Amino acid sequence: MDVSFVKTPQIQSLLDRVAGIESSAGNPRIKAIVRDLIESLMTLIVRHDITENEAWGAVNFLQNSAGEFGLLMPGSGLEHFMDLYLDAKDSEAGKAGGTPRTIEGPLYVEGAPLVDNDANLTSDPDDTETLYMAGRVTGPDGEPVENVILHVWHANSKGFYSHFDPTGEQTPFNNRRRIRLGSDGRYAFQSKMPSGYSVPPGGASDQLMTVLGRHGNRPAHVHFFIEAPGYRQLTTQINFGDDPFAADDFAFGTREGLLPVPNRQGDTAHIAFDFQLQRANERDDEAFSHRTRLAIA
Repeated sequence: MDVSFVKTPQIQSLLDRVAGIESSAGNPRIKAIVRDLIESLMTLIVRHDITENEAWGAVNFLQNSAGEFGLLMPGSGLEHFMDLYLDAKDSEAGKAGGTPRTIEGPLYVEGAPLVDNDANLTSDPDDTETLYMAGRVTGPDGEPVENVILHVWHANSKGFYSHFDPTGEQTPFNNRRRIRLGSDGRYAFQSKMPSGYSVPPGGASDQLMTVLGRHGNRPAHVHFFIEAPGYRQLTTQINFGDDPFAADDFAFGTREGLLPVPNRQGDTAHIAFDFQLQRANERDDEAFSHRTRLAIA
C-alpha cells in the first residue's frame, strides 16, 4: 500500500482527534508535536508494511528497555543528532568557535564533592596507570574564564562508573569531582586511567546493536560539564585518540577536536587539553539541560 493512505481524510481526522486539535484546552505546541510524531509512525508502518506482531514487538521492547533508555538515546544516534542540530542552529545565528559539544551519556551523578584545583578524582585503589590532565578554560577571545566549576567523571579500569558499578565495589563518587578553578582559568587533576567498555551484555542496547549488525563499545573517555557566570554551559568529553574504538564509538561521542592522544610514560599518562567557552546571551545559556540525573543526597 502507498503511504498516501496516511493522507486520506479518515486518517487525517483520526490524527486531529488523537492530538486534540479540535479542543481549545491543552498545549498547542505539544499538540502539533504529537500529531507529527504519530503521523510519522503511521507512515513508517505503511512504508515498511509493518505487521501487527512487529508493532507490538516494538512496544514490548520499549517497555522492557526503560532502564536503558539513557544508552539507547546515544546508541540510536539521537543524542548526537541533538548536538548536530544545536551546532546548525548556532551557525545560523552566527555563533561559532569554542570547544565542540558532545553527548552527556546517562552516567552523571549530581552532588560530587566540590574541591580545589590539582584534585585527585580517584578514591579507590586501581591497578592501572595514573592519568594527569591539565589545561586552561578560556573565553572566545582567549581570556581566562573566572569562577569556573569543572565537573569531571569517568569509569574505572574495569569500565565501571561509581554508583552504577554492578560489582558494588566502588566508594561513592569515585572518579567524580567538581573542581573549583582560580581566576587564571587553569585546571589540573589526576586519576586512575579509565577503560573503554561495552553496553550490558544481553540488555536492550546489546539486542538492538545485534540486529543492526553493530557493536556496543565505547572507547576510554572522560566526561566534562563546564559552567561559569557569563558563559554558555558546555557538555563535552574527550575520547582517547589511541583507543581502538576512538573513531568507532557506538554512542557517536567522537568529534573532531576531542581526540587527544595520551602521552604515556611508564605507569603515567599525560593529557594537555584546553577548553574554550562561548559567551552567554541570556541566563538560560548558563544552565544545564533539564534531563533527569541521578542525585545523591
